[in-house]
Amino acid sequence: MIKAEVVEDIVNKVEQFIPEDLKTMRQDFKKNMKSILTASLQKADLVTREEFEVQKAVLAKTRAKLEALEQQLADLNK
Repeated sequence: MIKAEVVEDIVNKVEQFIPEDLKTMRQDFKKNMKSILTASLQKADLVTREEFEVQKAVLAKTRAKLEALEQQLADLNK
């Protein structure tokens, strides 16, 4: 899940490049950019670093179990 603060921070940083005298354009940009960015990031189906690290640990554990089972099978076939 993408945090609203991250989207807000990105939009604010990009908004700084729009001149102050284009106030209406800045407001429209901010409103539209938030929804576009949020939708795009959700569509990308991203995960947090924490979720990634958990899945990485699960995969490492599963790989170790698989290697142990493969070794046991090889020993039984001898």
